[in-house]
Amino acid sequence: MPKGKKEKVERRQRIHDSIRESMFGTSVRPRLSVYRSNEHIYAQLVDDMEGHTLTSASTLADDVEGETPTEESRSVGELLAERAEDAGIDKAVFDRGGYKYQGRVRALAEGARDGGLQL
Repeated sequence: MPKGKKEKVERRQRIHDSIRESMFGTSVRPRLSVYRSNEHIYAQLVDDMEGHTLTSASTLADDVEGETPTEESRSVGELLAERAEDAGIDKAVFDRGGYKYQGRVRALAEGARDGGLQL
């Protein structure tokens, strides 16, 4: 079990690196990368072939609605799916960033699916 903040961050980074070894995004099927802080959640569609971010969304955007952080995360997923559709993207590979697939991360993925993005 991680004892302090440093150990917790290092553990998440090891898990993230392990996940990234087997995951790769292209322009046709980009990687949906998630970063979660204590207050906000950020998501972006990344083309790893070119090394570019195709589109992004976060709780910092004015379009995000929700009373709880989980509801806001779902809204971020829906906003990202809408922006992806505008960019001509309908499929993506979900990269949870080393976080457990629960709570805000899960809500973001479900919001993206509800918005029409195929994960």
